[in-house]
Amino acid sequence: MTIADTSQPAELRDLKPDAATFLADVLRGLSQPQKRLPCKYFYDKRGSRLFDRICELDEYYPTRTELAIMWCHVREMAQCLGPRCMVTEYGSGSSLKTRLLLEAMVEPAAYAPVEICREHLIAAAKSLARQFPQVRVLPICADFTSEFELPECGTNVRRKAVYFPGSTIGNFERPAAERLLRGMATLVGPGGGLLIGVDLLKDRRILEAAYNDSEGVTAAFNLNLLARINRELGADFDLDAFTHLAYFDEGKGRVEMHLVSKCSQMVTIAGRTMQFARGERIHTENSHKYTIEGFDELAGAAGWLPVFTWLDQDRLFSVRYCKAR
Repeated sequence: MTIADTSQPAELRDLKPDAATFLADVLRGLSQPQKRLPCKYFYDKRGSRLFDRICELDEYYPTRTELAIMWCHVREMAQCLGPRCMVTEYGSGSSLKTRLLLEAMVEPAAYAPVEICREHLIAAAKSLARQFPQVRVLPICADFTSEFELPECGTNVRRKAVYFPGSTIGNFERPAAERLLRGMATLVGPGGGLLIGVDLLKDRRILEAAYNDSEGVTAAFNLNLLARINRELGADFDLDAFTHLAYFDEGKGRVEMHLVSKCSQMVTIAGRTMQFARGERIHTENSHKYTIEGFDELAGAAGWLPVFTWLDQDRLFSVRYCKAR
């Protein structure tokens, strides 16, 4: 077994952004005319747990729909990856879908989960190492949008592939999405694979319900970003003075999440004061929705050849397999 059951995996590569980077990103985002916060900072320990709860909600269709697609087609997906494949998962989270994939694969050579939340990563990596003792589990704590190198895993690897489930690609605007996909193509090399979840355009009511659940878990997830800034950067956000807002922008083909100031207020972050007007928004996340053709165009521009598409019967979600040119 690669990872012992200790406080930290022996082969963990820790490239997590430090507090100075976090602070710089927060101050830069909140200094813009349209205040912003990077959605990658949602995922501290509590944020990761809240997102796991979101994935179980009745309104949040992407997780159960993607899982249903995988249950039906995972052996076909594994055949695309082929034997002795090293799989790198971007934003691995709890790695629920990964278990199905590794079970179906023939002689998987290695699995490298890349996750920004160290605690979540360590727990998932240990669990996977116990379940798949024949697979080298090589966790990387990093922001997957930054450059990182894969660990050396010997000569047993026949090919490399990236696994990117959950439609996280939707969080990125077109130029950033293209850069990310192009970086994946470079990582796996010519002939390498990409297995990716892509959420599809659909009725506004379904989309807006998914990001405004009746239990308020998504709202808590959004507000937890301010709680994290308070805790880690010494800020004084009053969480009760902000409210969650999510809506579908049809013109841009995306769901937007915001935090809205309920009143005129001042917030201090690391000695710097920020003014918020009543009704002013902090843009925290986008979730772009694609057509099949729209994602094909994006993937092609980033150096990928779309090969297979798997859909649920209601065409809510897709899983795509692409090959690097």
